[in-house]
Amino acid sequence: MSTEIVTVDLLVDGGNASPGGAMGPALGPLGVNIGQVVAEINKKTQAYKGMKVPVKVTVNKKTRGFELEIGIPPASALVLKAAGAAKGSGTPNTEKVGNITFQQLIEVTKSKVEDLSTTSLKPGCKEILGTMVTMGVTCEDKDPREIQKEIDDGKYDKLLADAEK
Repeated sequence: MSTEIVTVDLLVDGGNASPGGAMGPALGPLGVNIGQVVAEINKKTQAYKGMKVPVKVTVNKKTRGFELEIGIPPASALVLKAAGAAKGSGTPNTEKVGNITFQQLIEVTKSKVEDLSTTSLKPGCKEILGTMVTMGVTCEDKDPREIQKEIDDGKYDKLLADAEK
């Protein structure tokens, strides 16, 4: 006896998914209309264009219906988009590939807060800054570790408190 509900995890190009690659072989045998799945994924991931987006497709094999659960791209992808950089630095200690504002840092953190080890913005921002160190991306034209110290010193408390509202 086969299971009627099957879940397939995919990593797609935001707003630009195609039936090729892993999608076709994974969904084809389930009898779902792959064209419809691709169209809906592209519609729902348009905001993440140019980034890899995790997508969970749940298919009912009996009805051939499907549901999508769209994930959030990795923090590194959100930081690169905010910085306008194509990729991280191969030598992050010496080569910087971009810079983001503290407000952009807050927005990235808000997007990823469910995936972080905290639910609060202050430690969440510090966690994203830690990721930025390894990518060669600065914040407010400073090394991310310097911004982490400034957060600890309370320099951004008002901005963080306003963003939590």
